[in-house]
Amino acid sequence: MSDLLLVETHDHVELWTLNRPDALNSFNKGLLLALNEQLERLEGASGEDLPRAIILSGAGERSFSAGADLKERKTMPPPEVPVFVSLIGSTMTRIAECRVPVIAAIHGFAFGGGMEAALACDLRVVGPAAKMGLTETRLGIVPGAGGTQRLPRLVGTGKAKSLILTGRRIDADEAYRLGVAEFRAEEPGREATVAKALEVAAEIALCGPVGVRAAKDAIDGGFDMPMDEALLHERNCYDRTLGTEDRLEALAAFAEKRPPVFKGR
Repeated sequence: MSDLLLVETHDHVELWTLNRPDALNSFNKGLLLALNEQLERLEGASGEDLPRAIILSGAGERSFSAGADLKERKTMPPPEVPVFVSLIGSTMTRIAECRVPVIAAIHGFAFGGGMEAALACDLRVVGPAAKMGLTETRLGIVPGAGGTQRLPRLVGTGKAKSLILTGRRIDADEAYRLGVAEFRAEEPGREATVAKALEVAAEIALCGPVGVRAAKDAIDGGFDMPMDEALLHERNCYDRTLGTEDRLEALAAFAEKRPPVFKGR
């Protein structure tokens, strides 16, 4: 396991920490490969080996992630740059397509690729000191790791254009008001933001893991479909839960007036 990405387990929840605080947790090739290693592990896991949720955070008190490591990029031969950009984009797509819900805990800077990583997550928690922005147009480029697609789907095209075309940075209050973030931590600092994300993850962990994964697939997979196709996709996702141990356990627990003990099977 790479020390660029720290992985801790809290009950049924994993906390993944981008661990390059001296570089504001910017994405270099090593960090991207470490993320892909963990995502690949989850793709091959099942049942109780899968966490109920993942929290993505950044080390240190300043930054979630400041985006791509531009210092490393400056040293790359020109042919390697598009390969590196593709690696960032494919990593964000892999986060978005993770079967397990992913929550971004944003306590500080989340700029460029850092904000794109947050947008690839299913939910976002911001701390009072959070600063977010797709700032690429100010560098003469465009968001290239999903930002131009995921932000409009989250907040609408007009609001997304107002942020992307200006490269404007927003604070935690505006992120919450615009709908970029779904939850807010009341106290400043990484610890408080991660604690709030753990609260959200704990609520998810109380639910049936198979049902949660199927619901995520139903929402994500059906979003761009015509309604009739989307409803069929939803039904297919529902049908996957019918023969599971989790569903039978939920019915037994209801009848016995006790909390269910889900196994993710």
